[in-house]
Amino acid sequence: MKFQSFILDDFQVKAIQAVQKNQTVVVSASTGTGKTIIAEYIIDTCIKEQKNRVVYTAPIKALSNQKYRDFTQRYGHESIGILTGDVVINAQAPILIMTTEIYRNMLISHDPIIEDISYVIFDEIHFMNDPERGTVWEEALLFSPASTRFLCLSATIPNAYEFSSWLNTIKDHVVTTIIHTKRTVPLHHFIYKPEKGMVPIHEAKRWKTTRSKKKKKGKQHIVPVSLHQLIGSLQNKLPAIIFSFSRKQSEETAEALSKRYNYIKDEFIVDQIQYICSKYFTKEINQLASTKKLISALKTGIGYHHAGLLPQQRFAVEELFSNGFLHILCATETFAVGINMPAKTVILNGIRKFDGHHFRLINATEYFQLAGRAGRRGIDTAGFVVTVPDPRDKLTPFFEVMDAEAEPIQSQFQLSYNTILNLLDGYNTKEIDLILRKNFYAYRKQHRQQRTVRMKTSFTQKCKQLQMMRYITSERKLTEKGQFAKNIYFEEIAISELFATSLYTQLTNVELLQIIAAIIYERRPNDHFSFKGVIKQYNALIEKCKQNKHFFRKLNKLSLKRMMGIITVWSRKESFQEVLSLTSFREGDLIRLFRRIIDMLQQIKRATNDDDLIGRINECIELLDRDLVRFEIAYELQ
Repeated sequence: MKFQSFILDDFQVKAIQAVQKNQTVVVSASTGTGKTIIAEYIIDTCIKEQKNRVVYTAPIKALSNQKYRDFTQRYGHESIGILTGDVVINAQAPILIMTTEIYRNMLISHDPIIEDISYVIFDEIHFMNDPERGTVWEEALLFSPASTRFLCLSATIPNAYEFSSWLNTIKDHVVTTIIHTKRTVPLHHFIYKPEKGMVPIHEAKRWKTTRSKKKKKGKQHIVPVSLHQLIGSLQNKLPAIIFSFSRKQSEETAEALSKRYNYIKDEFIVDQIQYICSKYFTKEINQLASTKKLISALKTGIGYHHAGLLPQQRFAVEELFSNGFLHILCATETFAVGINMPAKTVILNGIRKFDGHHFRLINATEYFQLAGRAGRRGIDTAGFVVTVPDPRDKLTPFFEVMDAEAEPIQSQFQLSYNTILNLLDGYNTKEIDLILRKNFYAYRKQHRQQRTVRMKTSFTQKCKQLQMMRYITSERKLTEKGQFAKNIYFEEIAISELFATSLYTQLTNVELLQIIAAIIYERRPNDHFSFKGVIKQYNALIEKCKQNKHFFRKLNKLSLKRMMGIITVWSRKESFQEVLSLTSFREGDLIRLFRRIIDMLQQIKRATNDDDLIGRINECIELLDRDLVRFEIAYELQ
């Protein structure tokens, strides 16, 4: 079978045949095997045959934006729409791209758009394992109409049949499971040691390992000598992606390598690099120190890519890499999620990562997700994966990771207040009971009855709390405050206590923005914010917040203090560089924070019928939505 000039593999043919029979399909296949061809077949059929709509969901907004760009180039702007938190384009299009959160929110609010959806494509369905966001994926599956079919794409998962069986149980239609582990471009795995060079894994496993020495405190070398030596020895194995587990490490690796190696000898190529950068970088962006540092590295054929960069900076790097101008790209894990830009060689700069709580060894799913970027289909006969461990790390546990199966899909289902409010508002008692019994958490075989009881107990307890805070009545009906909260999809209680009560009327627009920023802000290690000149304002704002005990208890006081300065300065129409001087935040992080605040403000507008409040919210949006913050959307989607 042929599609889009490709001769399809057997697993792709089987998946497409199941789609033609209107079945749900779960595809578990190694990274780089061509799973997205199946999704593209569904999209192509929908457009050509003018069938019901198709929704394409992705785990991160950046991937949604990338798919929008790719699909509009192929099918035209009239056929493709996108819905994310801060942008809606062509919402009536046959193909709608959105984050999984947006799709879930449309389902739970009974948006009319969902009625004529034939297929929903869940890209990277194993993100259901994410402790913080997995619930959203599970709810998206649970709340989808019975007529909707799914295409679930995943890297290799060992419990694919169990997951498919659950889908069959909750939706009562045929679910086809397809598992494919063979890669078109085989991978060769190595460990790199300076004294031994690139050693195949099977040989490295025979090394005698000793107990690792206690790590010394203080600054560690970001770019080990062994990495320099490895890069020097690759020669015919470029281009290479070096994956690091921190943004700082990826940048410092690129900077150090660019001072030692220069792969661009032709002035014409240097001009091409400069031209591509000029397409994305405005005068304001060119003035940033981060841009000057990035361009300096790019001109040597070496780049870096992480979520802390501006979208324009990331897009320039991606275009340069895809056009073959970069020989080495230093990237964080996000580059391995969905972005189809493989290299001949993948290098893992270390085997330990910080997961938000502590440093740990990477797991099998993470290793093979990164390794899967090695080997370009139709270009390379093999891909190379080289791990450069810290000399102090013991390798035996890492070898066990490589031999282990990928992580199974596990339920992270948690009942949020928002979910409960929407269940009470849109479902009857019998339907709610069914949902509580049919989630993947309750379905998994061990202790099924115990888990169902636990879920129902959680539901009952949270209903009591909502009644106590006057979000629902004793008959389980939503109050006016409950109707407001059901439309807020993040920190719904804190936001509702702020805006569904009279508290917001006591605050200025800047104070409202500071408080919302504090609610939105997610702390990262080593974050720094200036408190200069804001302590008096902070203390006064705290006194105002004490008027509502529920809100004050929810408010993170340190987060509020951290947000005071940057919101004040940006609201005064001062420069982006002035705001950057008050924080250790990177440019991309700062813009993402402001856009998330704007997204929350839009949710508040949709949640209320109060014209005065809507007017206040519009004023708040105007204070934030300017210059680089406003133009971020245009650059993300062009």
